[in-house]
Amino acid sequence: MLTIENLDLSIQNVPILRDASLAIEVGSTCGLIGRNGAGKTTVMRAIMGLLPTKKGSITFNGTSLTQVKAHERARLGIGYLPEDRRLVPHFTVQENIMVSLWAINKQDVSRLKWVYDLMPEIGRFADRKALTLSGGQQKLVALARALVSGTNLLLLDEPFEGVAPALAERLMEVISDLKAENMSVLISESDYTHSEKVVDKVYSIERGHIDLMNELVT
Repeated sequence: MLTIENLDLSIQNVPILRDASLAIEVGSTCGLIGRNGAGKTTVMRAIMGLLPTKKGSITFNGTSLTQVKAHERARLGIGYLPEDRRLVPHFTVQENIMVSLWAINKQDVSRLKWVYDLMPEIGRFADRKALTLSGGQQKLVALARALVSGTNLLLLDEPFEGVAPALAERLMEVISDLKAENMSVLISESDYTHSEKVVDKVYSIERGHIDLMNELVT
């Protein structure tokens, strides 16, 4: 599904990723574990085309993403939940979810119904403004937005950061349910306390270098 090979990336001439490699198989859930500043968000942003790469390759379903513009990657079925949620405060919940479909000029709302079926609580406050929600509720909305466009691959950057335990557990339930949909998922965390029970493979990242950890969770 997704392969990163020997990726180098610098920001303002400061090396961030160094010879980084990882692979995510179809229908698998992978963890990317590292402390703050290790390069987790940079990996996610590189996959989405938000940062230019210096060397190496990113391949998705046989397509080289280095040749695909950032705004075109959502059309490939890649969904992204950024660490800081990036909701539009004065948009309603449903409007925030629909943004990802509007961006690719997609009119089919069947995926929105699927998301509401997956997370009924989202549908119950679909008409509320995003700014009225708690941090945990906003994470759920950001996840719903990523799921609407992310039909093949889901990138979740620190989805449990700053979320109350009950809502973190709910997020984990939803992510676990995605296995039945044969979706591929990459989850970044400072440790895999939350995702340990659902990840099939765990990578560690330190100073921009990625290693496959010995622990494989089944």
